[in-house]
Amino acid sequence: MATKATEKQNDQGEKLVSIRLPLSKEEKDAVYVRVNERTWLIPRGQTVEVPECVVEVLDHAENAMLESMKFQSAHEKDA
Repeated sequence: MATKATEKQNDQGEKLVSIRLPLSKEEKDAVYVRVNERTWLIPRGQTVEVPECVVEVLDHAENAMLESMKFQSAHEKDA
């Protein structure tokens, strides 16, 4: 995920960040993010501005996926 900090803020005073989620043959669908009763549907392959909290959620999701893949890989070797 490409990110770029901006000086812009939304109506709630949150700092906005420009992001671009990669588009691939396997992953074409937009990504749904929900933070504290607010939702975003982020299209892949387009640069959009979102609050920093959305970037944080996406980072946590990516880290969780990497940890899951490491765990599976380690346990496949044991089997």
